[in-house]
Amino acid sequence: MAKLWISAIMIIALIAGVALYYLQVYAYYVEVPADQAVVDMVSLTSGEAEPIAFDNFRGIDSDSSPLRYRACYDMPASLAMLTETYQIADDAEPRVAPGWFDCFDAKQIGADLQDGVAVGFLGQKDVKYGIDRIVAVYPDGRAFAWHQINACGEVVFDGNPAPEGCPTPPESTR
Repeated sequence: MAKLWISAIMIIALIAGVALYYLQVYAYYVEVPADQAVVDMVSLTSGEAEPIAFDNFRGIDSDSSPLRYRACYDMPASLAMLTETYQIADDAEPRVAPGWFDCFDAKQIGADLQDGVAVGFLGQKDVKYGIDRIVAVYPDGRAFAWHQINACGEVVFDGNPAPEGCPTPPESTR
């Protein structure tokens, strides 16, 4: 009888493990269709996000977390023009994407940002409260985007009041 119970527990644990893995890596992601994609960058002059031309878009997103957005695309604009026109994000730190989204290599992008091979830009401020879209651009036009928590979000998501200079958080974050 004990062998039967142990076997049942092992089977249930295996099923739970497979289900948990699937839910974390595959279940909540949806592909962002290229025809619905918007690529913005924050202008140095206006401080507002402005649409910018792009090609070969491939992206994923999830309703379960605003941090699950990842995108890969090409930008026809030169890196020199971008650095003179759009706001640079010094704190750009890419988030790891699921392994099946193979165009996005967070480790390589992060290393290239640190080494100055790529440049990080602010794509959009407060996509959702406390979350910014960051875009890393390479000299050859390759670009990668992700969401990361900004300074206001770090404070508010820890349960503290919004610091001076931050917008008022929505009720759901307080």
